[in-house]
Amino acid sequence: MSDSSLPSPSSAAPPETAAPLEPRDLVALAAALPSNVKFGTSTWACDGWAGDVYHRRYVGAQPLRRLEEYVRYPLFRTAGINSGFYDRPSEDVLVSYARVLPPGFACGIKVWDRITARRFIRDPRWGALSGRPNPDFLSPELFKDAVLAPYARAFRRQTPYFVFQFQAMRGGDLPSPDVWAEQLNEFFTKIPQDFRYAVELRNPQLFTARHGEVLQAHRVAHVFNSWTDMPPIGAQLDAPWTLAAGFIFVRALLKPGRKYLAAVRAFEPYDRIREVLPDLRADLLRLMSIAVESKQEALIHVNNRAEGNAPGTIRAVAEAWLARSGG
Repeated sequence: MSDSSLPSPSSAAPPETAAPLEPRDLVALAAALPSNVKFGTSTWACDGWAGDVYHRRYVGAQPLRRLEEYVRYPLFRTAGINSGFYDRPSEDVLVSYARVLPPGFACGIKVWDRITARRFIRDPRWGALSGRPNPDFLSPELFKDAVLAPYARAFRRQTPYFVFQFQAMRGGDLPSPDVWAEQLNEFFTKIPQDFRYAVELRNPQLFTARHGEVLQAHRVAHVFNSWTDMPPIGAQLDAPWTLAAGFIFVRALLKPGRKYLAAVRAFEPYDRIREVLPDLRADLLRLMSIAVESKQEALIHVNNRAEGNAPGTIRAVAEAWLARSGG
């Protein structure tokens, strides 16, 4: 799919330019949402949210101070902790986050890619390992020691959800669906069963009934992701095994067919919605309805690179829900 339809960053007439709601209106809107549906964002260090989510001045990322404001934003009931994807988490940092997060707060934790990457990407952080096969791919021992243990200790008061994001695999690195299912089954058999796990695929070739059988067997959630190479969320919903974990996890990341860097160029600094995605919004509303009907907890993480401004997308979906329910 071509990215020629992307709006220009300097577009004079973006699709939505409504001013942020007043705090009291946000509180009322949040109160109208089902209690088991929890919206949040994939990350939270974003200068474009100034005046809406953030009201203090920040220089640099300052994730801890921003998190203090993030958790006070009425529409945010969950957060994606993605920094641990790029390196094993520092327990001191995790403890500092835990002091800020309310009790029971739902955290979507991306598992370290040392465990989920079949091959190390060509990146300076991997040094001499760059471009080589990963000997620790799906290592249950490394996951338990380097990821599960520090998060479990730090987030005793919160509710962690561990997301295994598997980057797109190419050529000889892409296993057959049967081999993939066997590897995944072996991994989940060897890790503790008393935590919440979810798997995010970036290869549609692995989105099969055999994959679903493994998730069902271990009560692992399928991550409904809106991503470049994956089918739309609505199409993922058509597979019966995608709702078998007892909870729902969603990551609204990109418009299917769109490249990540193209969205970055078009949407920065993420200060407003630049392109409405009606199909994505309809899919999120559909998942909300399923969560309410089935009484499952639903975590819906929205990324700035979906429409240009994650809080704005969440607000629009919440307003659509309220209108649909007659509120």
